[in-house]
Amino acid sequence: MRKWKIIEEQIFKVISFLAAYSVIAILLFLLFVVFNKGVGALSWDTISKLPKGGYYFGGEGGILNAIIGSFYLSVGATVLAVFIGLPAALFINVQLIRMKRVQNTIRYLLDALWGIPSIVYGAFGFAVMLFFGLNASLLAGIITVALLITPILVRAFDEVLKTIPVELQEASFSLGSTRTETALKVLFKQGFAGFITALLLAFGRGIGDAASVLFTAGYTDNIPITLDEPVATLPLAIFFQLSSPIEEVRQRAYAAAVVLTIFILVISVSARLLSKRYSKNIIK
Repeated sequence: MRKWKIIEEQIFKVISFLAAYSVIAILLFLLFVVFNKGVGALSWDTISKLPKGGYYFGGEGGILNAIIGSFYLSVGATVLAVFIGLPAALFINVQLIRMKRVQNTIRYLLDALWGIPSIVYGAFGFAVMLFFGLNASLLAGIITVALLITPILVRAFDEVLKTIPVELQEASFSLGSTRTETALKVLFKQGFAGFITALLLAFGRGIGDAASVLFTAGYTDNIPITLDEPVATLPLAIFFQLSSPIEEVRQRAYAAAVVLTIFILVISVSARLLSKRYSKNIIK
């Protein structure tokens, strides 16, 4: 009997080993393919110039419009999602602390919203645009992406707040603090490191999504100056340019993929470092 348990344990270790390193291998292979195809097309002109002759047929120019557009869109959507999501997460864990059924219902609905495909958010944003007579623009893209990432931000920060002991809230109340003061000065401070991680998760989903902005943000070779102008993003640049019959345009798409990957990696590392730094400060 003991022999079979040892064999079972060894089989489980092998399966776990293969599963873990398969994920790493897939990630490394993905990075290899993207960088192998895109680094050769990446140059200063590519990241500092606008496309010439059209993003689909123009072989000259770069992807500066998509880089700046992605920054505008993702930052605007994340800021809007924070203004909605942060108070919502604090409300769930402070005002509804004694209402477990209500909390669970809200969390279930947020999970359902999280699981909705991004193309559905894009269709919803497009329907809202038609209803209000709006054009595909930076503003429409920001609103659509904000709707997409708000459930992610709320649930991620909610999971962080759930790990904070209830005794901290009770101690704050016993000292005469209001629920608002407890939420902002106790819970938010204790969960700030986790909030950065939640912010990263939402930001990464927003900047890398193409389906939600396909019908709402439009596409342009220029950099938008106002909120009612269309905007290009790196995911859309990859989507449109990879289908071009011109080789130079397809190479520019791979260059955009490299820029987007580097952008995400830098943000991920920076957020992790900041998270560790603030965690140490909170512990001290």
